[in-house]
Amino acid sequence: MRNFSLSRVLLPGVSVLDRYIFTQLLLPFLFGVGAFSSIVLAIGGLFDLVRKIAEVGLPITVAIEVMALKMPLFVVYSFPMSLLLAGMMTYGRFSADSEMIAFRSCGLSVYRLILPAVVLSVIVTGITFVFSESIVPIANQKAATTLSQALKEDKPTFNTDNIVRPIFKEVDRDGKKEQVLEWLFYAEKFDGKTMTGLTIIDRSQQDKGLSKIINAQSAVLDPIKNTWDFYNGTVYLISPNASVSNFFNFKRQGLQLPSSPLDFAAVDKNPEDMSIGEAMNYADEIKLSGDRKKIVSLAVKIQSKLAFPFVCLVFGLMGSAMGIRPQRTGKATSFGVSVLLIFGYYLLMFVCAAFGQAEIISPFLAGWLPNFIGVAIGGWLVAQAAK
Repeated sequence: MRNFSLSRVLLPGVSVLDRYIFTQLLLPFLFGVGAFSSIVLAIGGLFDLVRKIAEVGLPITVAIEVMALKMPLFVVYSFPMSLLLAGMMTYGRFSADSEMIAFRSCGLSVYRLILPAVVLSVIVTGITFVFSESIVPIANQKAATTLSQALKEDKPTFNTDNIVRPIFKEVDRDGKKEQVLEWLFYAEKFDGKTMTGLTIIDRSQQDKGLSKIINAQSAVLDPIKNTWDFYNGTVYLISPNASVSNFFNFKRQGLQLPSSPLDFAAVDKNPEDMSIGEAMNYADEIKLSGDRKKIVSLAVKIQSKLAFPFVCLVFGLMGSAMGIRPQRTGKATSFGVSVLLIFGYYLLMFVCAAFGQAEIISPFLAGWLPNFIGVAIGGWLVAQAAK
């Protein structure tokens, strides 16, 4: 009675039936968040932190701080699983206690009965999106920084040796878009300000029959002019027949390049630590490199990040559809079936992502196909239960 009164305060203007089903869903959902978060916590980092405490002397306070910073990620992962469990337990109990028979005798359809579960799934989908975009990336970055500082593993945010950066441009040939090399940049060393041992191939004006090869001992960026200053080098001019038509030595030579030294030497970023907007901006950056494998991989990860919040809706639909079928399942059975379904679903996600990175399917399908399949299965289960 107390829970029912509370539901009137929390859900004003909502029918008695919807308030009742919603409150019955809420408790197992919260139980699932706690249980699944604990499981993901143990698998996702607890054992590794305990090993670091024992082997390398990581302070316990730092380990606790790191785990607290990673909790938003673990909670986000637990949301879809918890909706699946809540649907199976709640509607399974309705069936086991003959409440489903009472609902149906009042003329309520299966579609009407699972509506509160769908609404809850939509709400949690929105919460998951907000967490994934505004909280998880910041917390993950802070956790990685805190752990690195505690272990004295501070690393530069740029590569320091053997920096190779190709830059491509898109051209139209016979009505087809193709990528051709525009610049090829190589530097032996970089200390954050000065690059040394440089070789650059400039093909930006090849359509005019001009190409250059630049060798220089060192180079720095002039931030005011936004140009590179090269020192003690040679410029070779290449004719259209690939022979050296001219060359000249220089002590200092300015050159306009498409990126700054830090852009050329940037360490690959982890898309898991970015929001969708940041990942899309990063995708625009790496398109210049022409690295097809990296571009496709990032495109797949972006689509997966976009699709992930909607897993909540898929699991909410599947859980309520399975629970509403006439059967007698206890909490332990519901939990076990949930784990199996979760394992199968995430295995499907992994396979689709692998197919996407191998370019067997498009990045869009790689991210969204598991959701489409899950919605189709959930819809079929609901239709079967409604018969």
